[in-house]
Amino acid sequence: MQSIPYKCFELFLVFILIPVSFTINYSPWIKLGIGFFGFVYVIYVLLKVENLKFKISKHLNWKIFWKTTIIKFAIIALITTVFVWTTNSKLLFNVMLNKPLQWLVILFIYSFFSVYPQELIYRTFFFKRYSMLFKSDNLFVFINAILFSLAHIFFKSSLVLFLTFLGGLLFAITYKQTKSTVLVSIEHAIYGCWLFTVGMGTMLGFPS
Repeated sequence: MQSIPYKCFELFLVFILIPVSFTINYSPWIKLGIGFFGFVYVIYVLLKVENLKFKISKHLNWKIFWKTTIIKFAIIALITTVFVWTTNSKLLFNVMLNKPLQWLVILFIYSFFSVYPQELIYRTFFFKRYSMLFKSDNLFVFINAILFSLAHIFFKSSLVLFLTFLGGLLFAITYKQTKSTVLVSIEHAIYGCWLFTVGMGTMLGFPS
């Protein structure tokens, strides 16, 4: 499981073939099963093959993390607020204002049951398994962002692919700098929750 040919096949299967297959119209239960067993495989490899320990490092620089994240969030919040206001102002903060309980429940479920698994797969697993396949760190980060965007291809939206590519770049850079699944998950949750809050959640599969 540690050979280069095996890792190349694994990368193709997990990060290209399976996401693309989800664009095909077949049983959602089969898709759910594939996703579940894929996630179990990732956890198994991290624990048994890569000998990863799931623990929060005591040496995380929380001050720098929050400073950079707040700056990035401010820019994202400004751009997305203007975008929703100019394209469909009725959606602006619609769920938060009209369905506050649903809004809170979805934010909780999304943060813990969607964001964290995504970051385990696309940052922790990906960086641990495939960094040695690329000589260029910049290319590696770019490929990670492309594949993260590809994971959202089933939405069949060019805007979603663009946004998730940008998000993938930000998350990959954060993980490369911090090596922390916790920090990159927090950042991912902040941006994702904001998109739902500001009124862009429908295109990303959030209930409206």
